[in-house]
Amino acid sequence: MDLVFFLLPLSLLLAAFGVSAFIWANRSGQFDDLDTPAHRLLLDDDEQKK
Repeated sequence: MDLVFFLLPLSLLLAAFGVSAFIWANRSGQFDDLDTPAHRLLLDDDEQKK
């Protein structure tokens, strides 16, 4: 029973951290453009770097 009193607050703390990280990422624009990074691999660079 003592273990429950330790693990329950720990799991709530980790869940709150995950939710806050998701909210921060959403507000900072991490999920704004999901298609361009996948298409960027297919685009050719015309300029060759020296």
